[in-house]
Amino acid sequence: MSVATESGATGYRPSRTMPIWAEVRRQASRRRTQLALGFMAVLPLIVLAAFEFGGGEDEESGGAFDSLVGLATSGGLNFALFCLAVSAGFLLVVVVALFCGDTVASEASWGSLRYLLAVPVPRARLLAVKLIVALAYSAVALLVLTGVALIAGTLRYGWNPLGSTVAAEIAPGPGLLRLLAIVGFLAISMLVVAGLSFLLGVLTDAPLGAVGGAVMIWILSSILDQITALGTVRYLLPTHFSDAWMGLLSTPAQVDDLVKGAISAIAYATLCWGVAFWRFTRKDVTS
Repeated sequence: MSVATESGATGYRPSRTMPIWAEVRRQASRRRTQLALGFMAVLPLIVLAAFEFGGGEDEESGGAFDSLVGLATSGGLNFALFCLAVSAGFLLVVVVALFCGDTVASEASWGSLRYLLAVPVPRARLLAVKLIVALAYSAVALLVLTGVALIAGTLRYGWNPLGSTVAAEIAPGPGLLRLLAIVGFLAISMLVVAGLSFLLGVLTDAPLGAVGGAVMIWILSSILDQITALGTVRYLLPTHFSDAWMGLLSTPAQVDDLVKGAISAIAYATLCWGVAFWRFTRKDVTS
């Protein structure tokens, strides 16, 4: 005869429920994960093809964007940097919001969330596992984009110094370190999106609402940040330091805004995750 205790049945260990690797495999089998990671891998190839088969000489088009394109085709490091730059403003935001906003809301929309909790899986553990796996896939998406862009760009344009529109070229070795630092900062800045989308995913049963809501908040913050009349209020916006990675392209590197941006992103993400855990451990789960 089994003996029950206050902590549950004999042999029951909350830490054994819902293993992380089981959730990793489960999310890997989902079509949205496969499509998101696949698109991140294909995007650099699409950009490369656009450079190869584009119009080429066009004297009517000038400006800052042309200078970025010129740098992009001058080496693998610059090509990877260009792909990161064009993705950070919207595409990367959508992918991170998709992974983090859909993970809990989709379970609720399918009606499977209450069954997971009936295993029984402690609510805090379920949420923690979901968050860890979502963040892991978001990081993988960023690394896939960077890795494919770096390999494709190097094979096509060579292993040349990292160029910059604001400073002298940076040798390939230090340039690679700068590129990795930029990737790291982008990963930290995307924690804001991860926090917002995860919180909305806990508050709603609609995955599209969680993902779309986080993206809209990011866009709204970006728009408000362009209004100089707001003055120092803009420093409180989650997107104010989103372009601070450009300081890594100067010589020497300018890291003041990088530190401020990292602190801001971590603070916003921690606040959102804290509210999400507080709400989820107290709400009635009926779906």
